[in-house]
This record gives sequence, structure tokens and C-alpha cells, in this order.
Amino acid sequence: MQAKESVPWSPDRIRLGYELKRSMRLRTMQDFARVREQGRRLAKGCLIANWFPQTGRTQIRLGVITGRRLGKANIRTRARRLMREAFRRHQHDLRGTVDLVLVARASIVGKKLADVERDLLSVLRQANLLTRTS
Repeated sequence: MQAKESVPWSPDRIRLGYELKRSMRLRTMQDFARVREQGRRLAKGCLIANWFPQTGRTQIRLGVITGRRLGKANIRTRARRLMREAFRRHQHDLRGTVDLVLVARASIVGKKLADVERDLLSVLRQANLLTRTS
């Protein structure tokens, strides 16, 4: 049995400036709690978005939540990857600096990236967080 040939990773596969660096992630429970308690919330399709405008920051920060009732670990991991990738593709379209928390709903199971991306853009448009139409 022959091994499958894989395409080697290259920096050209990711557009420059579209990385989702570790510094752009919400990591502490206090940050998540602040966004949930003091921020705004909007649900659409397969996700819920909580956001809190930041002053004095230069970067947008993202947090992703997938609950256990979503399914097993592989399903939750896929949901997190889909939400992060949808955000990564449109991070430069956001207006101002915000802390954004995306929560996966049960309907995300089995969805493709295009569906998650459409729901994310719809939420961001409705929240008036987009600078240009995407």
C-alpha cells in the first residue's frame, strides 16, 4: 500500500496578514465573563455572537465556545475550527476593535465552512460591525 502524497505547507497558502495569532484570542475566564455580562449579544443561524467594544486596543480578539451538548470532542473541535476560519477570513472587514465571543449552536453540526461564514457575516452585518459589505 502506497502512502498518499500530500501537498507541503507553504506560506503562500495563507494570505499575508490573515493569520489568527495567539495574541488575538481571548484566553482568560475574566475576559469571557466581561464580554458576556457587559457586551451585546446576537444569535443567527448556527452561532451566537457576543461582543464588547474596546478602547485603547489595536487588535480584535476572538473567543470561541463549544458546549458539550454539541456532541463528542471531534464534533466540537470541527465547530471551533469552522468558526475560527470564518472569522480569520473576515477579520479585516471589522469596524473598530472589539472582543468577540462566538458560541456554537447545535445546528452547526454537519455544516460546511460556507454556511458558517454566511451566518457569521449576517450576524456582523446586523450588529453593524462590518466596515464594508462582504
